[in-house]
Amino acid sequence: MHALVTCTAMAGLAEWVCTPGELTPPLYRTLASCPLIHRWAVSEAATAAHFALGRMQATGRPVAVVAGSGADAAAMLPAVAEAYYQRRPLLVLTLENNRSEGGTAAETETDNLFGLFAPTRTLELPCPVSDLPDLSGWAREGFPMHLRLRFDPESVRSQGDFSALQIGDAPAAPSFRGSLVTLSQMLRFRAVEGLVLILGALEPSEQEPVLWLAQTLRVPVLADAASGLREELAPYLLHDAAALLRACPPRFVLRVGEVPTDPFWRALEDMPETEVFSVTRTGFSGLTRKSTVIEGDPEQIMKALGDVPTIGDTERLLPRARHNAGRTEESILSAPESAEALVRALSHYASLAEVICLGSPTVTELWNRCAQTQVSTLYLRDLAVRSTRGSLATFLGNAADAPTALCLLGDLTALHDAMAPALLLPELPMGRRIIAVLNNGGAGRAALESAEDTEWERLMVQPPVLPPAELARLWGAEYYAVHSEADLEVLDTAEEGTTILLELLPE
Repeated sequence: MHALVTCTAMAGLAEWVCTPGELTPPLYRTLASCPLIHRWAVSEAATAAHFALGRMQATGRPVAVVAGSGADAAAMLPAVAEAYYQRRPLLVLTLENNRSEGGTAAETETDNLFGLFAPTRTLELPCPVSDLPDLSGWAREGFPMHLRLRFDPESVRSQGDFSALQIGDAPAAPSFRGSLVTLSQMLRFRAVEGLVLILGALEPSEQEPVLWLAQTLRVPVLADAASGLREELAPYLLHDAAALLRACPPRFVLRVGEVPTDPFWRALEDMPETEVFSVTRTGFSGLTRKSTVIEGDPEQIMKALGDVPTIGDTERLLPRARHNAGRTEESILSAPESAEALVRALSHYASLAEVICLGSPTVTELWNRCAQTQVSTLYLRDLAVRSTRGSLATFLGNAADAPTALCLLGDLTALHDAMAPALLLPELPMGRRIIAVLNNGGAGRAALESAEDTEWERLMVQPPVLPPAELARLWGAEYYAVHSEADLEVLDTAEEGTTILLELLPE
């Protein structure tokens, strides 16, 4: 066990998330004797894995999570899949007794449990150092791995001397793959035919070079909140752009970052006349149609591109987008107790937080459309691009080291992850954490307006069974109902180390 923990530390793993299990004592005794490694104790497997995902997002380092049993490992699959698509090196460890022969029907087969999302590597312990996997190379590639440990718990060595141990550096960005020739030619010679820049989620280290690119090109921009550049690029933003761009398709689209959440990105599937280029750390195109993907660190790619020309709004899209923005402002002013107005008001308070997270597609759409653009956000994550499961656990992983953090999510999303704050908050350092729940009546509320079949309505509309006030009691949090911007003034007097649950109740 000592050699294994040393191997992980040299690869840059400084944090382990530990769940209980019958075979875990030898490993945990070894970890407990290593002062450089931070150990988080989380009793529920799915929560542990999503918390580990949040820690990777916050630190940029690989994190290990230990499954106490095969069934616990299976519960981690959603978080492992999310780590795969975000290209984050999550190390999942499962433990097996190599003295037992065969197995029982109650056991869960862990070999190749996660499929393509995390390849399985089996390790028989004890083993020579030469048999240990190259975890440094794995961390550089950035995808999850499943390490299946087989050992005799009665004979494996569980202590060691870590006095000379040093934690390795954080892994470098993925290596550059692809060709810049076509992209460079498009920017220099053809982009005047019409170019729109779409920004998906960006790492904080990626934002500065992408901001330089956008301010140099000066083309219309669709910027997800998770890009971190929505406020900086306010003069170039296309507001409510999906309908506008469907009516006036751009000749070219350049996407930078992870797969965007804007509806126009999905509409590109049916717009073959628009040529799409992607510059992305993850390497995923996000489209089933043909597109050009350049994989790697955006900063390195921007340097390789060299000087790019100023192109501007050749299709005159921005004046029409400003008209859309004006209509949004008018609607917010005329309905100060609407969901749009409450999200706008909350975004002003959120700009003071070190960490902001969005935890459901509904609130992401509202934030992108209605949040303030005057003050730059320091750190914003969209946690619900593919699934809302585990949003609160992932938020708390991101917020663990932040003095002030805020998460906005829907009522059903909060209910799906209701146990995460109860399990994790006692484990976290002191900090002020604000969880805002938008109460929109549960999934499928829009169907109520046209529902004629009561059985269809019953299947479509799933109201939460536990009100947010009860969730606050479960978490030991202070609860406040918010009907208007004035109700948010409670945040001005909130003390340090307080967890607050705000229930947004739009008219």
